[in-house]
Amino acid sequence: METSSPTIEFRELQRTFAQGERRIVVLEGASASLFPGQSVALVGPSGSGKSSLLHIAGLLEKPDAGEVLIDGRNCLGLNDHERTAIRRTTIGFVYQFHHLLPEFSASENIVVPQMIAGKTRRAARVEADKALALLGLEGRGGHRPGELSGGEQQRVAIARALANKPRVLLADEPTGNLDPETSDRVFNQLMDIIHTTGVAALIATHNMDLAQRMDRVLTLDAGKIVEVTEAYKALK
Repeated sequence: METSSPTIEFRELQRTFAQGERRIVVLEGASASLFPGQSVALVGPSGSGKSSLLHIAGLLEKPDAGEVLIDGRNCLGLNDHERTAIRRTTIGFVYQFHHLLPEFSASENIVVPQMIAGKTRRAARVEADKALALLGLEGRGGHRPGELSGGEQQRVAIARALANKPRVLLADEPTGNLDPETSDRVFNQLMDIIHTTGVAALIATHNMDLAQRMDRVLTLDAGKIVEVTEAYKALK
């Protein structure tokens, strides 16, 4: 798989925050490459910088230094309009909480972001139906979030993230708000979709069992990204 070109790369990312008179170093030379169709776990203790890295990868936040390349293009030097366009068409986001709009149906929650990105309502609805079917939610598109179970709500959120056929999927504890059985079911569906669609997925998680089931495991250690895949596989 890694014979292909990286979908997204981080190069020497630096990020610090002010805390009173102190400077807190969060990222210090963090570098990694993610390839098409890979599920990559991002692990590390709370405060290690996982959320900051996801925000920078999603072009929501700028680092103090370093580069983020998507399909070989350095995106950090782009203007706000260009970065927004990339987020809408190239990057999908999934969070621990689904953040679905309660007044809209499941299908409408998937249609609206696509229309914002420029699709017609008809084309967006076709993609919404496909995405819902891919996640086993046929017949649930007309239901509002309050009429869906927690697992169904999160699957709608995943469908929404994938409807624009992103090249990169960024997820922050995507099953962390679900019970173990539902979490396992949603996680397995997400892994199948990643491998079949070819999206490069970076998934922050505290769940080490889930991390070990992904293709690669990266950990944030003293502000740097360390590949620990082989170490985790050796423990199985």
